Amino acid sequence: MCGIAGILRGTNGRSLRGDELAAMIKPLQHRGPDGTGFYRDAEAGLAHARLSIIDLADGAQPIANEDESVQVVLNGEIFNYVELRAELQRAGHGFRTHSDTEVLVHLYEDLGERFVERLNGQFAIALWDARRKKLVLARDRAGIRPLFYTEFAGGLAFASEVKSLLALPGVERALDPQALAEICTYWAPLAPRTVFRGVSTLPPGHILVAERGERRISAYWRWEFPDHHAESRRSEDDLAEELLALLTDAVRLQLRADVPVGSYLSGGLDSSLVAALASRSINHLRTFSLTFEDPAFDESAYQASMTRSLSARHTSIQCRRGDIAASFPRAIVHAETPIVRTAPVPLMLLSGHVLARGYRVVLTGEGADEVFGGYDLFKEAKVRRFCARSPGSASRRRLFERLYPWLKHPPAFSPAEGQHLDRPWFGHLPRWTSTARTSRFFSASMRESLAGWDAFRAIEATLPERMSRWSPLARDQYIEATTLLPGYLLCSQGDRMAMANSVEGRFPFLDHRVIEFANALPPRMKVRGLVEKYLLKRVARGLVPDAIRERPKQPYRAPDSESFFENGKPVEYVAEMFSPRALRDAGYFDPDATTRLFEKCRAGRAIGFADNMAFVAILSTMLVHHHFILGRDVRTAASRSQAVAA
Repeated sequence: MCGIAGILRGTNGRSLRGDELAAMIKPLQHRGPDGTGFYRDAEAGLAHARLSIIDLADGAQPIANEDESVQVVLNGEIFNYVELRAELQRAGHGFRTHSDTEVLVHLYEDLGERFVERLNGQFAIALWDARRKKLVLARDRAGIRPLFYTEFAGGLAFASEVKSLLALPGVERALDPQALAEICTYWAPLAPRTVFRGVSTLPPGHILVAERGERRISAYWRWEFPDHHAESRRSEDDLAEELLALLTDAVRLQLRADVPVGSYLSGGLDSSLVAALASRSINHLRTFSLTFEDPAFDESAYQASMTRSLSARHTSIQCRRGDIAASFPRAIVHAETPIVRTAPVPLMLLSGHVLARGYRVVLTGEGADEVFGGYDLFKEAKVRRFCARSPGSASRRRLFERLYPWLKHPPAFSPAEGQHLDRPWFGHLPRWTSTARTSRFFSASMRESLAGWDAFRAIEATLPERMSRWSPLARDQYIEATTLLPGYLLCSQGDRMAMANSVEGRFPFLDHRVIEFANALPPRMKVRGLVEKYLLKRVARGLVPDAIRERPKQPYRAPDSESFFENGKPVEYVAEMFSPRALRDAGYFDPDATTRLFEKCRAGRAIGFADNMAFVAILSTMLVHHHFILGRDVRTAASRSQAVAA
């Protein structure tokens, strides 16, 4: 795991400067604290900040081919590098290191741009072919590792994080109103848009090629599903056997490292299964967990059950509401985007705990819900479609009580929903509608800038035509896997929170072989009745305690607006961000409406997800504005607040 950055010279003849590359890589030291490396010629420059995971002695980057005409920097890991290296050696290539990065230059020599199709990994790659004057940027299939780019001095600048691009003179510092509206609907902007105007993200599974003044972006991999009524003739036993073999191999590959590898344990099925498979290769696996003082969020009993089953060496940290308030500004600086929930913050604290225990790599269960149909969203969408076929049925509506037995007021079905039944985003309508209530707090100028924008038309414009042939569950999965997963879960809540503490997260469920296998499954193998992840639960039998395997999905959450008040008194920086003056100066939110929300949350009267998401979205937007647009270090302001409170 590392940080990468670079510049491709424009057609205006402006020369590249080494100090610009140094300025870009400096903000990425948290991603790569073990050293920096540079390459520069008349046309392009590459920079690398290294976190040593594989080939600790000789794996410094950039890495070149034999005649040094091809240079590459990598953020991430190529898990099948051992097999690729052997294949390339048989083809006559010589290797100087044992690094996974070196296979990239030789694979490119043989296959050109199609080299990415052979990779099993999580990566952001920048490769410079000096002879052809060609820059190739590539991002892994699921979008685990980030990669951003912008126009710079007539050319192109790219980096693992936006703060590197903002370090360059002349790069605009401004937020994009439409991206902010997308965050306040889908939880993340629709790629390639980011919250920063003029800055784009390379979509997952895509490559960008810039060559002699021309630039093109193309997909080398997509989420695909079979036609709706296509049936598998394979038995459930055969499918379970193959899935177990695939997951076992994915974990085996992702245990490759020259440093110790640990595992997260949430207390749910996914991380427990990953840990169980890892423990087959690692005696007394080291596991790490989060606990919460609030029982509504705590899963420590299930975590303890799993660690006993594994005989694991286990440690955990408890996250209190005050911890969330104290660390929220730092999390936003690393996320580089507004967020609508506080859930990323405890994960940042957990990665700090992992580092303090001497670990730099952890396996996680992230991705299983998207791949195997684990979220309540998928079951709720199934219930809503069922209700829509008989909108007057009271018994059908009572299914929501079975779906959410822990909720005092479970969701309801409105017959009006039926008009959207055939829309591809039908399953996401409740969540998007709830999140979009944040737009009530937008200022008049924000509303004016968004005139004519429609969230549902915008998402439909990104969807493939072939989607109409898929099952309803496949449509729901596709949207989840191409919006929330890369834009929020793997970025704001995943990569950024781990790398804030120089820790690499690995995701066996997002091995592309596992994804492709799961996507081809009949829907009943994923959601059967109201049982989620049906086949995965079968595979986990005997590996995970039944109490964990059979428990209903408990979404990972953390306390939201209540974290920022103590006996009705707000943390100092929070009060500052919500002050009418600060809101008016920033211009995104209406001061009067936002103040009413602030007072409502202060009094402990926030209503459900909508109020809490609006509060967190407004606070995080204001922190992004102050830190990245105005250039005021909000981490310092938060530290002062804590000192005053103390």
